[in-house]
Amino acid sequence: MATYTRRDFIKLTSIAAAGIGLSSCAALKTKWPAAAASLTRSATLPTKNAVSLATWSLNRTYAAGLWTLKDIHRICREDFDIAGVEYVTHFFTDVRDLYLKELNKAADEYGVKNVLIMVDREGDMVSKDKKTRMQAAINHRKWVEIAAYLGCHGIRCNATVAQGLPEGNETPEQDPGGLDRAVESFSALLDYAEEFNINILVENHGSKLSRNPQWLVALARKLNHPLFGLLPDFAIFDVSTEEEIYEAIRLTMPYAKGASVKGRWLPDGTHTRYDLEKGLRIAKESGFKGYWGIESGIRRPANYYDSKSPEEIKKDEWQAVLWTKAAIEKVVLKGS
Repeated sequence: MATYTRRDFIKLTSIAAAGIGLSSCAALKTKWPAAAASLTRSATLPTKNAVSLATWSLNRTYAAGLWTLKDIHRICREDFDIAGVEYVTHFFTDVRDLYLKELNKAADEYGVKNVLIMVDREGDMVSKDKKTRMQAAINHRKWVEIAAYLGCHGIRCNATVAQGLPEGNETPEQDPGGLDRAVESFSALLDYAEEFNINILVENHGSKLSRNPQWLVALARKLNHPLFGLLPDFAIFDVSTEEEIYEAIRLTMPYAKGASVKGRWLPDGTHTRYDLEKGLRIAKESGFKGYWGIESGIRRPANYYDSKSPEEIKKDEWQAVLWTKAAIEKVVLKGS
C-alpha cells in the first residue's frame, strides 16, 4: 500500500487549516449547562460483539470529495451493512450544535451507532515539558464533550510524543520517565471525562513508547481507572516477527475497550505479514466484547492512487472494508 499518513491526509484536505471552529468547543460546556451528558444518548460500552467502521478506511475517497461526514451513516448501512461508526477528528468540518445534531439524526435514521472519536493533533500527552502535556490534556476536553453529545462511548487518544521529533524514537528503556508523564496527563483527562462517563482509549501508534505492548499494559495498570482502556491496532506494534504480533495482541486485549482490526490486503484478497483470522481469534479469546473496528486498505505501490480516478480509489477502499468485515464475521460473530 502507498504510504499515506494522517499528515498526508491533512495536506490533501483543508480541514485542519480551514478554521472549523474547534476553539469554539470550549464554549460547549456553557452552551450545554452542567454537562453534555444531559443531552447524550447511551454512552455505555456494548456487551455484544458488533462491527464498526473507522472512517479512516475511506480517507482517500473522502479527500477526493466522494462523501462527507454526513454521509457516513448511510454508507455504513447501505454499502456495508455495518452497525457502528468510528469518527476521526480530521473529518469534522464543523462542531457546532446544528452539525452535531445532523450527525445524530443520520445515526438514528440508518440505525448506526456512533461508537468513538479518534483524536489526533491535539498535543503531546507525553511531552517532557509539563506545561505542554497538561495543555494537551485540556485540548482533548472538547472531544470528550462532543463524544458525549454524539452518544459515543469514548475517545481514542495518542500516548505519544510529537511525531517527527527525536524523542519519538526513544524506547521505554531510553525514556523511563515517559510512563509517569503519561499517567499524569491521562489522569487529568480522566478526571474531566468522569463527568461525561466517556472512556479514554489509547492506541498503539506514534512513538516507540506507545507502540510497545508492555508499555501500554503498564500504563493501563498504573492508571487503574474504570474509564481507561486500550484500542489495540493489530498491525502496528513495535515488534519484529509475526509471533510477536500475536503476543502483543494477547498482552493488550485484556485491557481493551475497542479493537482496531487492521486489514492490510493485497489486490488478490490475500493478507500478508500476519494472519488476520488468527489475530482475531486471539483477540476474541481475551474475552473482549464490543465493536470490532475496521481499519483497512489494499497494499499498492507508492503513488499508485495519484493517477487513479475517485471511482477507482473507491473500488479499492470498499473492497478492503468488505474483506475485513468478512473476516470479523467469520471469526468473531459466528456463534456469538
